[in-house]
Amino acid sequence: MRIPFRLVDVFADAPFGGNQLCVVPDTPAELTTETMQALALEIGFSETTFVTAVRPDGYDVRIFTPEEELPFAGHPTLGTAFALAREDLIGPQALQRCAAGEIPVTIDVGAGTASMRQLAPEVGREVDDRDAVAAAAGLERDDLVETLPIVPISTGIPHTMVPVRDDAALRRAVRDERRCAEVCVGADAESLYLFAIRGDGDLRARMFDKGTTIGEDPATGSAAGPLGVYLALHGVMATPGSVVVAQGEQVGRPSFLRVHVDRDADRWALDVAGGVHPWGDGAFEI
Repeated sequence: MRIPFRLVDVFADAPFGGNQLCVVPDTPAELTTETMQALALEIGFSETTFVTAVRPDGYDVRIFTPEEELPFAGHPTLGTAFALAREDLIGPQALQRCAAGEIPVTIDVGAGTASMRQLAPEVGREVDDRDAVAAAAGLERDDLVETLPIVPISTGIPHTMVPVRDDAALRRAVRDERRCAEVCVGADAESLYLFAIRGDGDLRARMFDKGTTIGEDPATGSAAGPLGVYLALHGVMATPGSVVVAQGEQVGRPSFLRVHVDRDADRWALDVAGGVHPWGDGAFEI
């Protein structure tokens, strides 16, 4: 089989920033799950997506890291939608179906941007062992904000929100592979999402993944949305409100995730947007 793919950078304000994504826009019906997983490992990006159906109102997609299939992920949602819209396979508004549910997406091909309305957030159990969390990030306990909780939040995949005292402490953080995995497993979360408020009122974040393949992710839309919810829940940001999350500088891929949060009683409106830059294409031969 010859299987074409597209390559895009997502949450990038300039080429070769953001998070890399491989999109297979027309997945053959006979392509097995095992082969999809093998192709994702071969590409080696944090995610590869396989579009399994395109409908008048949207598309179906499966999302793979080099290690496992995910029910949802942020930059794969925006990047896949943009790649399909760029080839006129979908319109400027569409509905993505993935294992986590239906995600509305909006694409502006001319502007090079895309946005998504994330699923309703689910807040997990607070993590009490702050010393373990700090050690997992190569920090001391007093590098964390004592007055804010450490808690996993999911809009399709859970990430543990970790408030860090300041930008300097966040920059010092170093992922401890074993401890990070232990804390994430204990919290039933995919990652530690460390963040600090910058002087301009926006945020810097770093995502330490539980697995060994990704390590530190340059842009994590599935965590930036929950971070917006966290900020609103704990009075750090008013609703409606917006914030820009800078991520990826420490791994050489500057990324900017634009989060807008609104809330009416228990109903959330949570949008995450960013730039998308196509940069290549090719085909698998298997």
